Amino acid sequence: MIRAVAAALLLTTAVTAQEALPGAFAESRALPGLTAPGEIIIDRAGIPHIYAANARDGFFLQGYAVARDRLWQIDLWRKRGLGRLSASFGAQFVAQDRAARLLLYRGEMAAEWAAYPSQAKVWTEGFAAGINAYVADVETGRAPLPIEFSATNTRPERWQADDVVRIRSNALASNLTSEVVRARALCGGDLKYEPLRRELAPAHTVSIPKGLDPCSIPADVLDDYALGTGDVRFDGQKIVVASLDPDIQEGSNNWVISAGKSATGRPILANDPHRAHAVPNLRYLSHIDTPELKIAGSGEPALPGISFGHNENVAWAITIFAIDQQDLVVNPKATKLTEVRERIEVKGEAPREVVLKFTDDGPIIHEDPTSGRSFALRATWTKPGASAYFNASWAWTAKTWDDFLVARDHWGAPPLNLLFANRAGDIGWAPGGFVPVRAAGDGLLPVPAGKAHRWTGLLDAKLMPVKHNPADGWIATANEMNIPAGYPHMLGLEWADRSRITRISEVIGSKPKFGLTDAMALQNDPTSPMARRAVALLQGLAGRDANERGALALLGNWNGHEGPDSAAAALYEIWAARHLAASTVKAIVPEAARRNFGRTSIGNILPVLEDGKLLGPDSAALRAEILLGSLGLAFAETARLLGPDPATWRWGALHRADFQPALPIAGRDAERRVGPVPIGGSGSTPMAMGTGPDFRVVSGASVRVVMDVGAWDNSMAINTPGQSGDPSSPHYRDLFARWATGNYVPFVWSRPRVLQEAERIINVIPGR
Repeated sequence: MIRAVAAALLLTTAVTAQEALPGAFAESRALPGLTAPGEIIIDRAGIPHIYAANARDGFFLQGYAVARDRLWQIDLWRKRGLGRLSASFGAQFVAQDRAARLLLYRGEMAAEWAAYPSQAKVWTEGFAAGINAYVADVETGRAPLPIEFSATNTRPERWQADDVVRIRSNALASNLTSEVVRARALCGGDLKYEPLRRELAPAHTVSIPKGLDPCSIPADVLDDYALGTGDVRFDGQKIVVASLDPDIQEGSNNWVISAGKSATGRPILANDPHRAHAVPNLRYLSHIDTPELKIAGSGEPALPGISFGHNENVAWAITIFAIDQQDLVVNPKATKLTEVRERIEVKGEAPREVVLKFTDDGPIIHEDPTSGRSFALRATWTKPGASAYFNASWAWTAKTWDDFLVARDHWGAPPLNLLFANRAGDIGWAPGGFVPVRAAGDGLLPVPAGKAHRWTGLLDAKLMPVKHNPADGWIATANEMNIPAGYPHMLGLEWADRSRITRISEVIGSKPKFGLTDAMALQNDPTSPMARRAVALLQGLAGRDANERGALALLGNWNGHEGPDSAAAALYEIWAARHLAASTVKAIVPEAARRNFGRTSIGNILPVLEDGKLLGPDSAALRAEILLGSLGLAFAETARLLGPDPATWRWGALHRADFQPALPIAGRDAERRVGPVPIGGSGSTPMAMGTGPDFRVVSGASVRVVMDVGAWDNSMAINTPGQSGDPSSPHYRDLFARWATGNYVPFVWSRPRVLQEAERIINVIPGR
């Protein structure tokens, strides 16, 4: 009866283009699988606002809308995650399919679904059915087949709800890679040089687990892990673990402002999660309005609902909180392994059988034929309830701080700083994520198999630290070490440097009142406290040649502002990325120990240069030699790259946003490319524009959201380059220029405002 009434109400409120924005286009669709009439209203930014008679239909229409915008992207996500690439693309993907299957959830599905809200499976079934409804439209010609499918002679596949939560390889955000790099560095190396490679917090001394030979870790031990977690490459190049490259900076910012400190008189919550950039990007904005569930925000397009955003009463935001959720376990020769045989379909060939191997610790990600050792990945994601971001579903219906802590209590992966605000004025911080309790050790290095280094369970989530309504009226996180002093439980030791949180804290703390425009400006702030620290070390130094003197003149009074027109920023970033760290390691670490030392970054080098403990008895002289020598090299390289006259140097000449799809299509790549455009910031600024080896922008915030808590229509957002993955869509690149210049679009909530912003209205009814 309730559903019938709701459906009748929707029928009476269905609108035409004339009732909305002048020029809005209206269409109708009959969709099999929908239980009652509904609407998808696409606004001028390409954001779908979904009105449905019940929550299940809301997720159905969200799945349909996502598939309409991102079918190639989500289909590839599913095929990659489930290990089904070979069926579409051929034998060259068999190894990646096998690796992906090692990382699937293999527990009981009843236990998995029981870890989420009682309606979660129904919601996800609706989402999958909506995707399948769009696939059916493509199959029958009612909707166009995206050009990527035509180019690869492939077709989209149908979804099931279990597919969404079984895929775990998008949640493996932890320290496995640094365990391996650290172990290999210690093979013939020395523990005392560890601070150069990675700053630990709280302060901690690395020790080698009893029974571990660091030299037993093969160089290729992570090859299958890289395949199982990496993106799909169509260029034939080897997939490597991105986090092994210190030039790739990923992280996130969020902050919440109390009503008392807010210029609006209401809490403000801001979030800009940072990931590798792509076209289309990893995030998707949407809004679902049903009688029993109303949410708006951003999520990954292949997942139902939203990862962060708001409902009617509560807003929440996320950043990575560095709980160590992984260990590499070294099994001795002759360890008994459990074998699982699976069939991989291969396009154009007979299916192939592959063997997956496991121990009680987890999947075997490498076997060393020389030593007979095998290596298992022990990770929290094997447990029910660890599907990435899926426990945000507990927040969708939250109203109070206590309700929000329920979401924290269930949170599995990835580990996150969860920020909260509600209409009543409450604000809070409650990090969440499964925390393994180790019988021994600190998780910094691989461990021998056996009881001595086993996990004894998971930490009770109620023992996690929290902060609720602090006296200063605001909370911010940026992946930094923010565990309160004296906290008794081991959570993790490897965090992002404090550069972004330092600048965020400076700006928020300096303003008696903080408003929505302040939040948007801060998300686009290109000032680097890291750069200021480096420049401070140059004070009092005198150049010994023209290059060193020129560099000191350019950086001497620079304030760390990395605008696209800054000459100082260009010089600094070349110095920081290519010269300072390498020169420091060369000056301090003996040649023999540098063999496996690996790469490091300025965030780890600066503390060593500042405290001088590793610089020897004449630390000032060695520091000056390192700084001046590396700076002179950087000045010379900048002149080679940008010309001999520093007055013409521009950071934006090197630092450009230039997004290109991973799949090349002959004759179509120019229309699919987005950019290039000069851009400021860096990985150490709140603006978060991480660079690759060529200084091109490779990571940062694709989506930014600022929420006026309780006055939701005032909220603002941006998503780059656009909501759609279809290059023929007006929403493929329409937000790119806005994103590059910090110019947001309204992210409205109420139906009258949605209609004002409407560009297209899709009236949907149940079909046969």
